Order: sequence, then structure tokens, then C-alpha cells
Amino acid sequence: MEETKAQDSKNTTVTKPSGLVDSVEALEAKISEVKKAQKIYSTFTQEQVDAIFLACALAGNKARIPLAKMAVEETGRGIVVDKVIKNHYASEYMYNAWRRTKTCGVIEDYPSFRTKVIAEPLGVVGAVTPVTNPTSTTIFKILISLKTRNGIILCPHPSAKKCSIEAAKILLEAAIKAGAPEGIIGWVDEPSLDLTNYVMQHVDVVLATGGPGMVKSAYSSGKPSYGVGPGNCQAIIDETADVRVAVNSIIHSKTFDNGMICASEQSIIIVESVYEAVKAEFSKRGCHILKKGEETDKIRKVLFPNGALSGLNAKIVGHPAWEIAQLGGVDVPKETKVLIGEAESTEPTEEFVHEKLSPVLGLVKAKDFHDALNKVDKVFEGSGGIGHTSVLYTNQDTQRARIDEFQLRMRTGRILINTPSSQGAIGDLYNFKLLPSLTLGCGSWAGNTVAENVGVKHLMNRKTVAERTENMLWFRTPDKVYFKKGSLPIALDELQNVLGKKKAFIVTDSFLFANGYIKPITDKLDEMGIVHTTYSDVQPDPTLGTALKGAEQMRQFGPDVIIAIGGGSAMDAGKIMWVLYEHPEENFLDLAVRFVDIRKRIYFFPKMGEKAYFVAIPTSAGTGSEVTPFAVITDESTGTKYPLADYELMPDMAIIDADMMMSAPKGLTSASGIDAVTHAVEAYASMLATDFTDGIALRSLKMVFEFLPRAYNDGQTDSLAREKMGHAASMAGMAFANAFLGICHSLAHKLGAFHHLPHGIANALLINEVIRFNAVDVPSIMGTFSQYPYPKAASRYAEIADHLGLKGRDDHEKVEALCAAIDELKAKVGIKKTIKDYGIDEKDFLDRLDAMTENAFDDQCTGANPRYPKLEELKAIYLKAYYGK
Repeated sequence: MEETKAQDSKNTTVTKPSGLVDSVEALEAKISEVKKAQKIYSTFTQEQVDAIFLACALAGNKARIPLAKMAVEETGRGIVVDKVIKNHYASEYMYNAWRRTKTCGVIEDYPSFRTKVIAEPLGVVGAVTPVTNPTSTTIFKILISLKTRNGIILCPHPSAKKCSIEAAKILLEAAIKAGAPEGIIGWVDEPSLDLTNYVMQHVDVVLATGGPGMVKSAYSSGKPSYGVGPGNCQAIIDETADVRVAVNSIIHSKTFDNGMICASEQSIIIVESVYEAVKAEFSKRGCHILKKGEETDKIRKVLFPNGALSGLNAKIVGHPAWEIAQLGGVDVPKETKVLIGEAESTEPTEEFVHEKLSPVLGLVKAKDFHDALNKVDKVFEGSGGIGHTSVLYTNQDTQRARIDEFQLRMRTGRILINTPSSQGAIGDLYNFKLLPSLTLGCGSWAGNTVAENVGVKHLMNRKTVAERTENMLWFRTPDKVYFKKGSLPIALDELQNVLGKKKAFIVTDSFLFANGYIKPITDKLDEMGIVHTTYSDVQPDPTLGTALKGAEQMRQFGPDVIIAIGGGSAMDAGKIMWVLYEHPEENFLDLAVRFVDIRKRIYFFPKMGEKAYFVAIPTSAGTGSEVTPFAVITDESTGTKYPLADYELMPDMAIIDADMMMSAPKGLTSASGIDAVTHAVEAYASMLATDFTDGIALRSLKMVFEFLPRAYNDGQTDSLAREKMGHAASMAGMAFANAFLGICHSLAHKLGAFHHLPHGIANALLINEVIRFNAVDVPSIMGTFSQYPYPKAASRYAEIADHLGLKGRDDHEKVEALCAAIDELKAKVGIKKTIKDYGIDEKDFLDRLDAMTENAFDDQCTGANPRYPKLEELKAIYLKAYYGK
């Protein structure tokens, strides 16, 4: 992805440490060092290469937040959380796209055709990286170079050299630890045009991401080169399009990292009959339509101070809309998402039809679809962008002929239909047959070598291309779920009669053990002749040390069935013990690596159940752990609470028997019951919610609101209330096991870890603030998932309110009614109103707030939230929940 031709200059005096690559002589020695390392690396096996590739992907993924902060601080451009997303994408999605791709020796073999495809590395890659995406592009280029047994030397943009070099250092250290030759990655410490040109002339292939001048230099270097042309994406909205989807997709794309993505929309060509509707939707969603005349002219001058043909103003690149407006003397609210100028012309002299690398859009009216096509052609020819990306918003079902015509007319490497172009063009987010990449070729139209997304195949001497696969949704539960008061002994019969188990390891806590909760299980095991032992040292918020201790006892006992009895702590601890028992070689921190998509994670859990069958028996109604693939564990050495998620952690059998819950104390009944509420609410609002999860989430909520007060007040005798709460909690667990959760749990995990509040209480204190945060028509950032086309959290919460029989004239009144109903339920079961009410010291809370906020942002549950949070927004939720304001 390229940046503007105009560059910032920083005249600073730097004291250079020894060993810096800051001269031709030093650079010559560095290139020689990388070439020697690459020659050794070219002999590595696929297994060795893949180990290095994995190590670097993990290192890049783990450093995504500090690198994002460093990039924004150094360049003064963009948004930290968006750069976190880009770093995450550059490591996780690149790893998953190519982790199984063979890049050594025979990579494809068709015996019936007697055809083999042999892979050989190209040599040393000269990689030019931009100021707009400095760390993510660095991670991306290093990963694809190392996967293909190439060495790499980086030439960072001068204004982003510190963060780019830091990313390279992190990956180099990881590569060497994984067995790569020292010197396989190099970089220029003090980049200049002369040194960059020297690199391009002395490597084996150039991978250039930069302005047009840099790309031209790459192609003039005399070396094979992959450079990318300038972006100036044009989008058409025709009269059959879903205007709400189209406009919100464009806003989602255009605001990402303050519009610096080269694939982001620059001009929107709108068919006349829907022009005003599109403008109205933009205004409704927080964009500012510039007044024709003075306002529009002021912003034109800000964008291109010396006219449209003179070059973009570098001061606006990657800055928010309100700052750009302020430069032109136009007053807009700070929360303004995009500045929109209406352009009467598509001539090159019209500033609004050029690439702007900022949250500024041009709107152009077209008479009809064919007039729109002509206008796009005119913009590409006169103002640039040909070869890059084009977008059509239309009815995909009824307008196949238009789509066909559009794809024939557009001379661009990526032709997107009903897709936000920033996220869509880079691949694997909104279409799963478009390979992920951060270098987007523009073909011969823009003087590029390729017109596709650049990947590993471009860095190998090879002859063939692999096909890609699509994605799907899912619904998974334990193999067996048994429920009904008194079902426990009947269900346990299967351990002997069906499964033939001989040795059982019971995991529980000291309270349940001391008070005889496990006696019904041990009596049944004795009756069946199954030998058993019990581990009863699980504490609330179980620690990694506890899990390691239990796993060691498991290894000594050698069970073929594990029975976890208790609340979420016992079941979560049991799951981790299960993993460590069956796979003692696993590294816990690798298991805890975050993912965006559970099917595309960097590190996959090992196959479970080879040694032991896992049975989960809850004694409280709330966590749902008995039916989920999740476990929460705390690293006591750091205090960090890790939510682990993988379907290998799903219990094999769950037994929900109200007899095990009858004597639960009021505090536990209250906390666990509200935990079930938050599970169902977050699952229903999640971006990953489906028809399969919606029904059980709603039914669960209905049951909790009816039966939790009864279970709280008369739980010792009201067996029906206990039974219904047990069923409701497990149903909510099934919902979030497949739809996942959101930031209420992200925030609650860290609030509990930092201040030792019970998990259900932490959720209860935060849920209303999270609902209000999500239920806005114009979120600061919309969540990214292909099935989530526009902000709709408010309507989802309103549907919950409808199901519960709550009243309201519109969605937002129903949202408030839902919050009021939750508050009423909390009051009925003795939950206090604020964090402060639980005795959390104000100074201690504020002192640790920043660390708690960042940890919550990085929590695994954040990714499925319908509104993607900024760090300051999460902090604001904590403060509101603390003070009750």
C-alpha cells in the first residue's frame, strides 16, 4: 500500500552507534551477510522452514499492540487500535493462508499426469516499506520471504524507521531462536534514496510498497520487482443497492486507520435516483456533507494547496476528519467520521476525485448505471487509480448482468461487489477466495508486474498456482448433554456400560469436597467398580500452577475419564489439566495466543480425548463451562487472566442435575445467575450470532428472568427454580460457545483479575454500560465480520426486550427498558450498583486502570463484539461502572 508523494521531513541530529547500516560500504557488507545466510537457508527442509515461519508469526502477533503504538507515535498518523488490527492481520492471516503450503522441493505432484512442481527460493528480497503501514507491511514481507527460504533486507520509510526496524528485530530474534541462520533479515538503519536504490540494484528481487516514484525506481533497478500502483478506488452505488449496507460499508472502510489504506474508497459515483438517500444515510451515520461553495472550496485547498495536479498535502495523511476540517476553517464535531465533498466534475482538476489518504470522500452524481461506468473510467484515466480496486454496490441476486458488465469494464486487479474496499481488497475477510496480502498488485494498467494480491507464490521460482477455499459457520456442543433433576446416576452408568471406563480422576474445590458434593459421584463409581481419586485444591480464579499440579497427579494416576464437578473454576481447571495430561509438551502461552477467527488461529490446540474422556457436572447455574470450548486460567506469576478457546476443550459429556445445585448459597446463586444473563445477551448481540444460537439465547434469558429470583430466595426448597436455572445456564453456554461473547466479558475478566471480584459480579457491574456502548447507530468503529454488514446492536437488544415483554416506542427506548429490567433483576438478587460499592479503593482502581484497559482490549472476547472498542472507550466504561455515572 502506497503513501502520498509528498513526504514529511525531520531535520534532527542523531548520534549514530557503531554497526549502523548508514553508508554504501556498510550496506554492501550487510547485503553480503544476508546473501550468505540465505544460501544456508536455501538448504532447509520444509519442517525447518515451517518452524521458523510459525515462530515469526507468533512473535509478530504478540507484539501487535506495542508496535501499533510505536507506529502512531513515530509517524503521527493513523489510529492505534486499527494498526493493532493490521499487525494482527499481517501475522495471523498470513500464517493461516500459507501454513500448509509447501515451499521446499516438490510442492505439487500429479502422478497420473507425470507432472511435478518444484520450488526454489529467489534469493534476497529487497523490501521497501511505507510510512502508512510501517509495522504490518514489515511483518507481512518478512513472513512471506522466510516461508519461501529467501533472505530479506528492509528499506523503511525515513519517517517510520524506528517502528519498522523494531518489527524486523522482533521477527529476526524469533527466527534465530527457531533455527534460522543469523543475518537472514537485515535492514537499513538510516534510510535514504541513495541507499534504497543501492539495495534495489543489488538484491535478487524487489518488493516495493511506496509512492509512484519509489515503484518506478524499483522497476528501473534492473531486478525482478513487485511494485504496486497508486490507489484511487472508485465505487458505484446503483439504484438497486441496499443503501444502508453500502454507506456503512464505505464508512467502515474509509475510517479504518484514518483512511490511509490504499484500497479505501476515494469517490462514490451514485445513480441519480438514490443520490439524496445516500447523502442522508451518510449524514445519519456521522459524516459531514460539506456545503457547496465556501466549505467545499476550503477543503479542496487543504487537500491540494496548489491545485489537484500538484500533489497531496502531506499534513492531512492519516489524520481524522475534524482535524482536516479545522485546517480549512470548517467547524465540525470531533466525532465526525468522514468529510464529503460533492463534485460536479470528474476532470483531473477536481480535487475530490483524486486519492486523498484520509477520511475525505468525493460524491459524484450519475444519470444511470452506464453513465456511472463512464465516469469511473474518466476518473481512472485522468486522476489515477487504474489497476488497483473498484467496487459496485448493487443487488447481487437480480443484477447479475450489471455485475458482468462492471467486471468487463473495470480495469482493476480487484473488483469488489457490496464490500468495504479497505478490508475487502486485502483478502480473507469478506471473501475467502481472495488471498490475504498487504501488497496489492495493479497489473500492466499501472505498470506493475502482477494484478493480484502478492503472496508466497510470487517469491518462489514455480510454475503453478493453488486454488482457495471458502468459509462457513458452525454450531458445536458436547457429544452428550444429559439434564433433568436426578439424572446424574443414570448418566454416569454410561461410563461403564457404554464406554468401559476403569479409572476416574475427579477435579473439584475444597468446599465441595468437604461438604460431600462428590459423594453421589464416588458412590456411583464404587458401585460400577471404577477406581477413582480426587483433586480438590481448585481455588476461585484457578491458576496455571494449580492446573500444572493437577496434571502431574493425573499423569501419576493415569485416568481414562476425568470428571470435573463444581462451578466454572473447577471445570476450567479440569480442562487445562486435561490438556496438560494428554499433551505435556504443550506451551501454555502458545495455547493462549489470541485469534481473530477460531478457525484461522496461528496456534491450534492438539487433538484431545486420546487418553481420557471428559465429563463436566455443574453445581451452580451460570458459567456454562460444561457445554463450552472455553476455559479461563490465571498466570499467578504475572496476574494475567487468560481466556482460552478451542473446540478441543469441549467436554465430551455434560450432566446438568438440579440435585447438585440445591444447596448453593445466595451469593453464588446471584453471581452465577447474572453471569448466565450476560452470556445470553452477549451471544445474541455478537457479530457471530446465528439462527442456531439466537433461539436458545432468548429462551435462556426468559427462564433466568423468571426463575433466578425464586432460586435466590427459596433455592433450598424450590427444585423447579433450580432445575430451570441449571437448564438456562447451559443453554446460554451453548449460545456463547458458538456465537462467542463481547467486551463485557473482556472487561470483567480483567476487573476480576486485578481486583479479585467474582466473575459473575464483575459482569453484572459492567453489562448495562456495555449494552449502551454497543447500542448506537454511529459507533466509532464497527466490528469486522462478513456476516455483519452495518451497526445493528441496538435492534438486537430491542429484540431481547420484545422477547421479555418490555415496552418501548423504538429500539433505543427498548434498550433502556432492557437495562432497567437487568437493574431490577440485579437488585432482586442482592447485587450492588457500582464497582466502588464493593470496596475497591478509588486510588488503586485509577492507578491500575490503564493496564487493566489494555489487557481488556487484548482479551479474546473483544473480537466478537459488534462495536470494536478504542482503548479510551473501554476506559470510559470502567469509570462509569466504578462511579455509577
